[in-house]
Amino acid sequence: MFVYGTLMRGQPAHAMLAGHATFVGEGTVPGTLLALGRYPGAVAGRRRVRGELWLLARPEVLRTLDEYEGYNFERRVTVAMLASGRRVRTWIYRYRGRRDGRATAIPDGDWRTHRWR
Repeated sequence: MFVYGTLMRGQPAHAMLAGHATFVGEGTVPGTLLALGRYPGAVAGRRRVRGELWLLARPEVLRTLDEYEGYNFERRVTVAMLASGRRVRTWIYRYRGRRDGRATAIPDGDWRTHRWR
């Protein structure tokens, strides 16, 4: 699973992965990262989204993550590029909700640096 926001290490919802997944590494996926208030959303785009790749211990974890992400996010397959240059197929949650005035692009695709600005 590729995570890019509140599920990453050090973020508010990371406990949902801790103990249920193994950290594989940091990487990027194609797309644009939007700031949506207290959380981000990845959408199709020409930029790169920075995040973390996790290997889930059991398929049942997906159900929990689906519930957490909610109806505005859709789980899809994408290709992540790890820092080592290795490419892997992975799940990601793509944002499919409204893009009103509160949705702004994060130019560098990095939720952590955006959040601390």
